[in-house]
Amino acid sequence: MIAVDTNILIYAHRGETDLHRAATLRLTALAEGVERWALPIFCVTEFMRVVTHRRVFNPPTTVAHAAAFIEGLIAAPSCELLQPGPEFLDLLITSVREADASGNLIFDAQIVALCQEHGVDTILTNDRDFGRFDPVQARRLE
Repeated sequence: MIAVDTNILIYAHRGETDLHRAATLRLTALAEGVERWALPIFCVTEFMRVVTHRRVFNPPTTVAHAAAFIEGLIAAPSCELLQPGPEFLDLLITSVREADASGNLIFDAQIVALCQEHGVDTILTNDRDFGRFDPVQARRLE
């Protein structure tokens, strides 16, 4: 199963981004396909934080529009919303230690731990930092 990172969500949502078309095509293919795919809850909240931020986008996305975008994705029968379960904390600590992660990399480590907990082995992302984490393979949007 593949998970979708925050940056892919932002590219698909914001038409002015360079990778808008590629991200939209990829997300549409996932949402309309039968193969299961995932949205980590941390990516959902980060997406909403970034696209509604006045210092990041001018004009920012409204909360209602950002929520509708996410709700549309989650409504796809093939989409699974990943949320932390009982193994999450142990997996997070292990991911942090194995990648020698600190600071902002802790955010990526939590996504890796969440994916691991749910059996997700690939994340669609253009964030090179995911290469530090062995349990989940990073696949770039082309």
